[in-house]
This record gives sequence, structure tokens and C-alpha cells, in this order.
Amino acid sequence: MTIKAGDKMPAGVFTIPGPDGPQKLQADDLLKGKKVVLFSVPGAFTPTCDARHLPGFVQHAADFKAKGVDTVACMAVNDVFVMKAWGKASAVDDKVLMLADGNGDYAKALGLEMDATGFGMGMRGKRFAIVVEDGVAKQVLVEGPGEFKVSSAEHVLSVL
Repeated sequence: MTIKAGDKMPAGVFTIPGPDGPQKLQADDLLKGKKVVLFSVPGAFTPTCDARHLPGFVQHAADFKAKGVDTVACMAVNDVFVMKAWGKASAVDDKVLMLADGNGDYAKALGLEMDATGFGMGMRGKRFAIVVEDGVAKQVLVEGPGEFKVSSAEHVLSVL
């Protein structure tokens, strides 16, 4: 079942780059008691994700803070080392939290996984953005195949 507005976000575990190597981060620790924009890309360094999706959130990080967002987080079905390298290459600094969903477990828990085997990418997460307040999905913005509109930083800002 796909998550929808009003649903509690599922439990799960992400891996994040830490100062001493990979660290586990429980979804509840990220989402409970906070306002979070969680956006997902099909893959780090892939064309739209790298050229438009992540850069928009980096560019507008201060605008999200001004609208009361505690954390902007980027999730992808990639390993933590790829997410760390992509964050470094994209100069995310502390503007966007890079979340590795290495096996796609969180994408599956959200009901937002996609089969990208036709592109040689295996199972991935769909392109989406979810506005979360205290662990509850307030807005669920899922892109259609090949689209990049409703999950862009600019669109998410317009609906906050």
C-alpha cells in the first residue's frame, strides 16, 4: 500500500555518512517531533537527479528553514558511500541530509519502490517528496514516470 497524506510514516533504518564511517539512523529519530521534507531520487549521479533535483534543494535550503522545515533529507536506493560522494560532489554540506536506503527497504515500506531493471539499475525508489510533520505525512508528492515537477524544491516550497 502506498503512503498517503495523513498516514504515519513507517519505521525503518537509513544509513548516513558519519565522521567515523557509516551510521544507522532510525526513521523515527529523523521524523518525530520535527518538520521534515524527505525527497527521493531514483539514483545518485543520474541525470535529472544530479543536474536538477538535489541542486534545487541545496539552493533553496535557507528558504525551507525560513518556512519552518527542520531537515531536508535526500533518500536514494544507493549505498552510503555513494551518497557521501554525491553529497560531497554536490556541495550539500549541512543543507541536505543524505540518506542511503541501500536495499530499498524504506522505499518498499512507503509503497514507492520501482523496478528499474530495464535501465540496468535494479529495484529503486520512485521520485517523490513527502512533507512530514511529527512523523505524519502531510503531503505526498509522487512523480509520474519520467516526470520532474511535483517533487522539485520549488514546487515543495510552494505548497508549504
